[in-house]
Amino acid sequence: MGSHLVLRCRRTLAVVALAATTALALPATPTPATPRTPATPALAFTTTPTRAAAFDTAPARDALERLLPSRAAQFTLVPVPRAPGSKEDSFAVSGRAGAIVVRGTSPATLLTGVGWYLEHVAGVDIGWPGDSIGRLPATLPAVEGEVTRSASVPHRYALNDTDEGYSGAYRDFASYQRDIDLLALHGVNEVFVPTGAEYTYQETFRQFGYTEAELRAWIPGPAHQGWWLLQNLSGFAGPVSRQLVDARAELGRQIADRLRALGMTPVLPGYFGTVPPGFADRNPGAVTVPQGSWVGFARPDWLDPTGPVFDRVAATYYRVQQERFGATDMFKMDLLHEGGSAGAVDVPSAAGAVQRALESAHPGAVWVMLGWQNNPSAALLEGVDRGRVLVVDGLSDRYENLDRETRWGGTPYAFGTIPNFGGHSSLGANTGAWLSRFHAWLAKPGSALRGIAYLPEATGVSPAAFDLFTELAWRPEPIDQAAWFAGYAARRYGGEDPHASAAWEQLRLGPYSMPSGSWSEPQDSLFTARPSLTAVRAARWSPSTMRYDAATVERALAELLQVAPALRTTDAYRYDLVDVARQALTNRSRALLPRIRAAYEAKQLTTFRALVGEWNADMELLGRLVGSDRRFLVGPWLADARSWGADAAERDRLEYDARSILTTWGDRVPSEGGLRDYANREWSGLVQDLYGPRWRTYFAGLDRALVDGTAPAATDWFAVDDAWARGHATYPTRPTGDPVALAGEVLAALRAGSSAV
Repeated sequence: MGSHLVLRCRRTLAVVALAATTALALPATPTPATPRTPATPALAFTTTPTRAAAFDTAPARDALERLLPSRAAQFTLVPVPRAPGSKEDSFAVSGRAGAIVVRGTSPATLLTGVGWYLEHVAGVDIGWPGDSIGRLPATLPAVEGEVTRSASVPHRYALNDTDEGYSGAYRDFASYQRDIDLLALHGVNEVFVPTGAEYTYQETFRQFGYTEAELRAWIPGPAHQGWWLLQNLSGFAGPVSRQLVDARAELGRQIADRLRALGMTPVLPGYFGTVPPGFADRNPGAVTVPQGSWVGFARPDWLDPTGPVFDRVAATYYRVQQERFGATDMFKMDLLHEGGSAGAVDVPSAAGAVQRALESAHPGAVWVMLGWQNNPSAALLEGVDRGRVLVVDGLSDRYENLDRETRWGGTPYAFGTIPNFGGHSSLGANTGAWLSRFHAWLAKPGSALRGIAYLPEATGVSPAAFDLFTELAWRPEPIDQAAWFAGYAARRYGGEDPHASAAWEQLRLGPYSMPSGSWSEPQDSLFTARPSLTAVRAARWSPSTMRYDAATVERALAELLQVAPALRTTDAYRYDLVDVARQALTNRSRALLPRIRAAYEAKQLTTFRALVGEWNADMELLGRLVGSDRRFLVGPWLADARSWGADAAERDRLEYDARSILTTWGDRVPSEGGLRDYANREWSGLVQDLYGPRWRTYFAGLDRALVDGTAPAATDWFAVDDAWARGHATYPTRPTGDPVALAGEVLAALRAGSSAV
């Protein structure tokens, strides 16, 4: 350990010394609308001497050693101070074989330069998830000349309000640190950090007449806290314990500190008026507005921001928050989210009061709002200084004929996407809309576009989508979709391969070329749907039909199974193979279920039984397939939840929190009101112990009805789901089975099924 520390110190001193003599000022980002002359290459790089480094490269070095432990020493990281007052980010990459030099304007941007080198020079991928770094040569290849990239927008924002709930609320710091490293590697510089926010609320309202026990009963379990912060619910899967509140606050501080160390901005939850029950009774002069219900949950009351008490609460909230989580200048909050009621409160005045409270606590801070449904409304924006607002648009690729400048009155916004809802294990995104719109919107006269916003409801689901979307901000020109996917196919598995290329061309033509107009996500799985012969979706708000030609995924699977053996050893290949095979098998459910229905309605018992046999066999195979990759196991999800409990009762409570978010979501009323299976996903454990048994029970009932000539017996499906959510069966935390062999079984089953009468 001592020799490792000495080596690290020598490396840091070497980098600082190099920076003092060779640091370069990177060029300003060219205005997209300004044409380049032939004499000015797109990657021109002007060098001018400057002073010594303005930041420490050690955090970037640490991340590099985590990402590439055996190759990190071949990189030299050189800090380049930004011009005074500038927030522009740029990097430059150069160097001979085994001695790669990356210059950048922040520790995170240095990592972005490393990421660009790995993809475009070394030809490997570190995806979210899956990587091919095992294909790197012992000596890293040289860079031809010197290449620079500048971010075309200052805001590169990531993470939905729902991410912690659907990506895993019980992860440890090592997991979050890995996510941060990947975000930096892909050029992100602003990250939403809700972890530990319950501490701020608890300590704030203890000063306004509440006991700690009352507040801990009001706070939901960690998996459901995202919706509490949105003012949609409270208390569910609680109460939380003091040790849990403190532990999550410590984790939140670690996450925020890591982001700051890399020169990234932690975006913390702001205060806009959520209060515990009975607040006005305990605080004279306070005026609260009942918020009604959200999908069957009772919403917390809203404290009128224009009243005499709001400023005191907000000031306390921001003081407590900064003391515990450190300083930042970006805060995320949405007034009246998804149906909230303003009552008699004037919305422009309320918005202005919320912003003034933020400004008082954090002068110059930016208020981040989600562009979703009718939010932000014209009335809300009327009351604020729009120059200190950033709308992260969740609908940029969903609908046609969008004019964000007109809709939001010139308010700065980030081009965003929500390609995944609830953590569904579904392939695809509206990438064509990204590529046709982003640069066009950026270049149009009077554009208010100032960023990108990567907003899937769960991360770590579609690595190609993450890679392509984040690259938008670092390309001065529109991206050619076909060329990009061809390049991705080569680096994803660490080498050129005609079958990999053909596979990703099929995926490009299919799930990654879904059209905009109504949806930004793919259809979810019928295997995960509540059993019904007329089922068209699992989650209530998912697409009801296929959004692309299913044959493209089956053809992609056939090609992936022919990829050269040398490339099959990569983690990325094995993950993709399972994912594509899973999607191909899932798509078959949409063709098979209507045939089962037709046989049942025609009372053709033999045909019905044969088709049901195929369905059940497919689900059995699906369970074995997803059990072969750790990213598709429910076991770690549940084990992580239990690991946070201090005693048996708390471990059981946290496990219920983690299980219910995947299944019932809530109690009977909100679950049956639309939230059940919202976060459905084809994971080992869920397939074998919940989804499969549901369908087998249902089909067995239909079979009896055909034999007896009676109506099928009704089943209380909520009770079935709730029993699983409250259960404590353990599941594997390590994968079993050979992904290649299992994917081959899937292809054989698909071909056998398509040839059957």
